[in-house]
Amino acid sequence: MLASALSKMSRNSVSAAAIRTRAVVAHMSTSVQAAPLEQPVLFESNGATRTFVLNRPKKLNALNTDMIKLMGPQLEKWSKSDLCKIIIGTGVGRAFCAGGDVATVLQHSLDDITRPKAIEFFKDEFEMDYILSALPKPYVTILDGITMGGGVGLAIGAPFRVATEKAVFAMPETKIGYCPDVGASFFLSKMDGEVGTYLALTSETLSGREVFELGIATHFISSRTVPSLLARLSDLEDPSLALINRTIEDHHAKRLPDEPIGKLTGRTRQALDMAFRHNTVEEIVEDLTKLTSTPDDAVAKWASGTLNTLHMRSPTSLKVALEAVRRGKKMTLLQALQMEMGIATAYCSGASGDFNAGITAVLIKKTDGRPTWSPGELSNVSDAIVGLFFEEDSSFLRAMPTLTPPDFLSDVKRDPLKFALPSEDTIRRVIKSSTNKDSITFSDLLAHFDNLTSGKQGVEEKVLEVVRRKCDVTSSRGSDVVNWKE
Repeated sequence: MLASALSKMSRNSVSAAAIRTRAVVAHMSTSVQAAPLEQPVLFESNGATRTFVLNRPKKLNALNTDMIKLMGPQLEKWSKSDLCKIIIGTGVGRAFCAGGDVATVLQHSLDDITRPKAIEFFKDEFEMDYILSALPKPYVTILDGITMGGGVGLAIGAPFRVATEKAVFAMPETKIGYCPDVGASFFLSKMDGEVGTYLALTSETLSGREVFELGIATHFISSRTVPSLLARLSDLEDPSLALINRTIEDHHAKRLPDEPIGKLTGRTRQALDMAFRHNTVEEIVEDLTKLTSTPDDAVAKWASGTLNTLHMRSPTSLKVALEAVRRGKKMTLLQALQMEMGIATAYCSGASGDFNAGITAVLIKKTDGRPTWSPGELSNVSDAIVGLFFEEDSSFLRAMPTLTPPDFLSDVKRDPLKFALPSEDTIRRVIKSSTNKDSITFSDLLAHFDNLTSGKQGVEEKVLEVVRRKCDVTSSRGSDVVNWKE
């Protein structure tokens, strides 16, 4: 069975599900308000759906204060409307949203008079992220392009996060002397193994299908079928979460024969989990240094490249980001956002000059070299420096506001992974809790998850990747028996 699955993954399987293709023109949008096309957020009504469209394509839909102020009242109106059944988030052009307008935030933060505006931006942004995570109506985001930083915050709280081959994900904050925010300490800490820690520290990107396979997105479809999906969703009369899920699943795009596998798999992934499991950046660097001498050329090359990447990042940002991800693992989303509000306030208040140095070098001057970080080495970033971003008695946190979400939100606790591929920890628990004393046949394992996820596309590939990396497989009476390796 396992050998058959391996062979099956290498061949192209054309979906048998009929995809309903209806021209977008047949579902012309009705504007909720008479909005000029240059307005930075457009609002549309299509049958059962209400859609916000981020509309700053020349800026890759970078999020600014005006956009947030427009979205808040409209989301409240839709949340209270009986006619609104589903809320959808999309963007015009090559991006859903490439991040927040941090260059403007930096300029505000450098002046005592305007600094409150910088802090207020983060407060408004984080509250918007929380609002989108707790909408009383089903929320679907379409990640059909660049989705980074602040854009991730607008998307990650949706129960349905639909990626296409054009999706590009990153939390690039350590590049600019800042720290991953918009709830990153919450959602990155929930990712399989140490992938979230790796993404937080390195600012590396995920693209296309791996955005789905690693759990950032819950579904994967072809970019060309997005109009069909939106039309189908708008036609749903009384959509339950399960019905919305099935509708998106009907559009799943299977792997093409020449499509490369994700880069964070196999032995590279094993090395990643081993190196990034530590609670200090110094230990992570030490393990990566050892891995550069491994006989596995692919792993050695990955470790060397990762070391070079970490060297380019702000040492202070690396340590603050690691501390935030470790703390965020035990927090609710709102608690994590409040912690990140403190971190943002500290950066705006001058706790580290790297915020200025990084944004100036990377975003304003667009230089290629390493920014002039201070301190410039990890060894000089003391626990006391890191404490400036977290400790209650830090003078740099005095201006930190308290996040105050509005009262129209749902109080139902939602699992952001409910409609995603099963997590590695879930697969582990199923194997270890089987009645055969820590073992289960591969066919039974697949059958279990096929039933658990109602036949979700991509589950077999995910289970197989985890089994190959984390399990011993032996043959017994004609079946492949899976045992989890401690």
